[in-house]
Amino acid sequence: MSSKRTTMSSVDRSWLRMDTAENPMMISAVLVFENPIPLTRLQRTLEERFLRFRRFRQRVVDTGDRVYWEDDPLFDLDNHLHTIALPGSADKAELQALTSDFNSTALDFRRPLWQIHYIDNYEGGCALLIRIHHCIADGISLVRVLLSLTDRTPEPKLNRISQPKAVKNTEKGVASRFLNRLTDSTHAAWEQANLFIDSIRKEPDYPLKLVSTAGGIIMDLAKLGLAPFEPKTSLKGPLQGRKQVAWAEPLALDAVKQCARLLGGTVNDVLLCAATGALSRHFTERDQPIPDCGIRVAVPFNLRPLDQPIETLGNQFGLVLVCLPIEVRDPIMCFRQIQENMNRLKRSYQAQVTYSLLDLFGRGPDILERRALDMLSRKASAVLTNVPGPRHAVYLAGSKLVQPMFWVPQSGSIGIGMSIFSYAGTVQFGMTVDKGIQANPDAVMAYFRESFEALHQAALAHAPDVAYRRAS
Repeated sequence: MSSKRTTMSSVDRSWLRMDTAENPMMISAVLVFENPIPLTRLQRTLEERFLRFRRFRQRVVDTGDRVYWEDDPLFDLDNHLHTIALPGSADKAELQALTSDFNSTALDFRRPLWQIHYIDNYEGGCALLIRIHHCIADGISLVRVLLSLTDRTPEPKLNRISQPKAVKNTEKGVASRFLNRLTDSTHAAWEQANLFIDSIRKEPDYPLKLVSTAGGIIMDLAKLGLAPFEPKTSLKGPLQGRKQVAWAEPLALDAVKQCARLLGGTVNDVLLCAATGALSRHFTERDQPIPDCGIRVAVPFNLRPLDQPIETLGNQFGLVLVCLPIEVRDPIMCFRQIQENMNRLKRSYQAQVTYSLLDLFGRGPDILERRALDMLSRKASAVLTNVPGPRHAVYLAGSKLVQPMFWVPQSGSIGIGMSIFSYAGTVQFGMTVDKGIQANPDAVMAYFRESFEALHQAALAHAPDVAYRRAS
């Protein structure tokens, strides 16, 4: 085996094998900039900062029983960076249509799994359409990577192009590898035993807590498996593989924070409530019955340590199923229900359970993963992500980023993806919908803003009652 190969982790392999014609496993982003970016400066920035992550110079090699990352011997930036010009009067609708086309198209598996399209002549500036395969990294990690390309000021300090570091040849004989694994396992077991004994000395009831934790994990695994399938609605149906992308005008983050503060909740609770209201309005406008039990969305839950180096890519998150009470019309009651649901999930082990399942699927046969994925995807109507971005404006190659949007892929039979991203005092809301799903993403974008405004007004009206109860 070549020394330039490294084994793909089982979790990343699991995401790789989720790729289908209907749902390509790509994380995509559209970044709109205030001014045009000189192409040579953009290339230099990518060479200096993006390609220092070796994974973006590597392609996937699948030998059947193992999957590897391998340095692409013919790597050329020109194969991944392309230029497109929109018509002279192009606006948001044309950019959304172009993004929809590319999000419906799979990446080229003969090369490293990413593409960037530089879109010239957009509203006096430019835009970047970025697509990166999910097996490379999760959303949190890729946001950190993309932000590492930017600066706080228009004038960056670019160093000379860094070359990929050489990887030591770790291939050894079978006996040697077996001995190393045995030694590592024995050492780990001894360390765990010592930790367990120390924990008993310091905390006599530690064994009971350990049993309780194990019981909680088993209970959450059972709940996940026994959760009923989603009700039959217009949000579920056969997928076509053609995506429709839309994004809303941003909300003011201060207004969202004020709403959360008035209701005694979190920003995430407020945004989930706004998304719930938008989907509820979708059913109302189409004269469709609203399920009495609400609907569920799969929400990624970050398991990555906050102090982990940015160079550490890969996928380190679990999924939690969040119930959205779309049948509750009153904004405040809807908010309280979501708040209760989220607090319950925060105390559960569902994210750790789903991460472990992905690890298990990545180690097993493909058909096992397909069947499990089909079962799990029937328990959610959409994927919803909420990723925090920088609090201040940033610049890429000298041009100010004015609006960022991103979308994560859906898996199995799920055909809707919603994304929330905070940036420089704003909250961006985007949506991607498979054409087989009877939902208009542009309409849902408008409903999202209206839903937030209704909740905000209700919170302002509700504030005197809250203050009175606290005082008494």
